[in-house]
Amino acid sequence: MTNKLAVFDFDSTLMDGETLEFLAKEIGIQEKVKSITDKAMRGELDFFESLTERVSFLKGLPVSKVDEICRNLPLMNGAKEVVTGLKEKGYKVVCFSGGFRNATKIFADILGLDGEFANILHSKNGILTGQVGGEMMFNDSKGQMLKRLQKLLNVTEGNTLAVGDGANDLSMFRYADKKAAFCAKPVVKENANIIIEEKDLSLILQYV
Repeated sequence: MTNKLAVFDFDSTLMDGETLEFLAKEIGIQEKVKSITDKAMRGELDFFESLTERVSFLKGLPVSKVDEICRNLPLMNGAKEVVTGLKEKGYKVVCFSGGFRNATKIFADILGLDGEFANILHSKNGILTGQVGGEMMFNDSKGQMLKRLQKLLNVTEGNTLAVGDGANDLSMFRYADKKAAFCAKPVVKENANIIIEEKDLSLILQYV
């Protein structure tokens, strides 16, 4: 049987919104964080620099509050349907997020994902320090992780689907024949061969 792999971005793809903005809203700095996120997703800022700057604003937030917010993030319309549908077609379905495991580990269970890779918010004594670490922190992180997974699972680029909306998803497209831009920024659509403009992830199933 042919091995197939589908990799989804999390923020604004599997989840309807940006985790960092939901967290920033808690401390009244949503607009400040949103302006940086938007620039990063358009490819106007280095992703690592934008991520570390935005996370620094969260210093002092209790981890318990972070987890509570993450448990209540809104699923994207069609997220459950697309994961179920892809698995029925023989795909392993994985999430790569420049966001945080506080959210992705919860939604991996909800959606039935085969794996999730995200960054980790550093904390001390149950309080965020404003620092972050992990393997999804750079512009090319998702592409590098996709290559590693393809080798591990023996999946070809021809049997790989990558779905995202922001500039840090472009590195995945280099290693996937099916490149899906979902309600995406212009720079992502320019590099995609599947473009979904409607907020319904299940529409991807017609392309696989």
